[in-house]
Amino acid sequence: MEAVVFIFSLLDCCALIFLSVYFIITLSDLECDYINARSCCSKLNKWVVPELVGHTLVTVLMLISLHWFIFLLNLPVATWNIYRYIMVPSGNMGVFDPTEIHNRGQLKSHMKEAMIKLGFHLLCFFMYLYSMILALIND
Repeated sequence: MEAVVFIFSLLDCCALIFLSVYFIITLSDLECDYINARSCCSKLNKWVVPELVGHTLVTVLMLISLHWFIFLLNLPVATWNIYRYIMVPSGNMGVFDPTEIHNRGQLKSHMKEAMIKLGFHLLCFFMYLYSMILALIND
């Protein structure tokens, strides 16, 4: 059972790494004016909820399977994703809003957040890979 948990977590982590890279590429395209703010924000906003669900699912799975260290490692990022999604001001298009993305350095902060998430998911990928191998050997 433990191996299945880590195999699922590893696959989910791969998807989250892909999403982080997609966010970085799309935001850098906006920064270089290859795409406009409206199309960039609509592309990114449709992936906010799947990212939120994927990361929260792994966090809850680690809680249920009693892997406390990994749960506590994932909890702040999952909480931040939920907070960011809930605190979207009314009238905005979503977490990424085309009217505000160039204001107050939001583009730079979104880019920094995507880079931090990429680093975090890469760290989690190797932790899940090690844990999966360990679980398969012990079974």
